[in-house]
Amino acid sequence: MPVLRAMQGDITTLGVDVIVNAAHTSLLGGGGIDGAIHRAAGPQLLEFCRTLGGCETGQAKTTPGFDLPARWVVHTVGPVWGGGAAGEPEQLASCYRESLARADEVEAATIVFPAISTGIYGYPADLAAAIAVDAVRSATTSVDEIILICFDEATLSIYRDLLA
Repeated sequence: MPVLRAMQGDITTLGVDVIVNAAHTSLLGGGGIDGAIHRAAGPQLLEFCRTLGGCETGQAKTTPGFDLPARWVVHTVGPVWGGGAAGEPEQLASCYRESLARADEVEAATIVFPAISTGIYGYPADLAAAIAVDAVRSATTSVDEIILICFDEATLSIYRDLLA
């Protein structure tokens, strides 16, 4: 079973095997974490993403990390929060499972997840964190370490409570 921990920081600065990008369906960059990852990875990431044909909600696709310290980027598209009755919890859990499956494909030992869908997509942080922790704890993976990275102290506190 992988080590699971939470920390606060900048996902674009971590020298790990895989970072997960909370991407838009086009995979062509945007705001928030998506934009930060694209900026830090350099223009080759956008060029590579153009060849992938986008990504459906709940799915994940892999690219090289290019100028990032991470070897790989797994791009996953989280659901837009609409109250939870339109399959959002299942789609969000799928983001974590599919990202771990992509990490296994590249034989990653370490993976870092942001709080998928909690930014502009509006998913309540406490609900999203519970889904994230449950999904990664129940996943079958060969990854040794899973890091849940948080932009702010409030989200980190939620994760720490769930992991305690």
